[in-house]
Amino acid sequence: MKRTADRLFGEAYHWSVLGAGRSQMPIAAMGAAMGANVRVGLEDSLWMGRGQLAKSNAEQVSKARRLLEELGLAVATANEARDMLKLKGARNVAF
Repeated sequence: MKRTADRLFGEAYHWSVLGAGRSQMPIAAMGAAMGANVRVGLEDSLWMGRGQLAKSNAEQVSKARRLLEELGLAVATANEARDMLKLKGARNVAF
């Protein structure tokens, strides 16, 4: 799918991965190594590791960030992510 998207769109697209259950962090690492954005959270997995329940989304995000940084990959700030995805931000919406 990535090769097809590259052929069709060149570099004019953003893509992301998510892994469910115990695959969440390995999929995040593999996707990021291929240039994908990653998503982690309790909606996809309740686990931090073997037999260890995650306490929060923030705990999973922190683990993913550490993992990506250890791989030498840059992690976008919230503002950079909003800019890349052309999002308004919470203070700029009427809900």
